[in-house]
Amino acid sequence: ALVTVVSTEGSTPQKAGARMLVHADGRIVGTIGGGCLEAEMSSRAREAIGTRRPRLVSYDLTPEQAGADGLVCGGRMQVFIEPIEPVPVLCLFGAGHVAQPLARMAKACGFRVELLDDRVKFANAERFPEADLIVVDSFEAGAARLTLGPATFAVVVTRGHKGDAEALRAVLGKGLRFVGLLGSRPKVVHIFAALRETGVAAEELEAVHA
Repeated sequence: ALVTVVSTEGSTPQKAGARMLVHADGRIVGTIGGGCLEAEMSSRAREAIGTRRPRLVSYDLTPEQAGADGLVCGGRMQVFIEPIEPVPVLCLFGAGHVAQPLARMAKACGFRVELLDDRVKFANAERFPEADLIVVDSFEAGAARLTLGPATFAVVVTRGHKGDAEALRAVLGKGLRFVGLLGSRPKVVHIFAALRETGVAAEELEAVHA
């Protein structure tokens, strides 16, 4: 998250424009003044990373706010905390006619597009010129080569129940931003029942947008 001093009043350790970058593990690059101010804003920055929401925070540099080992300057600072989102990733499981327009739209919206299918006739650069990565493999094995993380939107559009179940099994529980499954209600019920029989928790299935 990027932490920026946007305004100051009175005596402060830094003026408007000072910045620091806070990583999720607590590492800091740059400074907005050090001491308890920086520790407090670093903590709030890590919270903002988790919630993905920006915050505008006021901080008084008084003895009460600073504590025993802080900065007592007497001024006030306003700090803007902005989570830096990674590039979103669309992982398409299936390279049929539905995946093609999804890939085009996602690329136009700034997504990294990754595609997985077990048919080289469908999963190729000629049909998906927008794709940043094309993997030809089984859905279960090929998923390990895709970017599956908190910035990933996975959409399952395989050609059948078996592929859908394999793809869902590969992405559930990975903490993805979104998991979508294309299918009729009977198809979804059937796939979910089959996954529960293999040990997939009901809570994980509840996160699927079907």
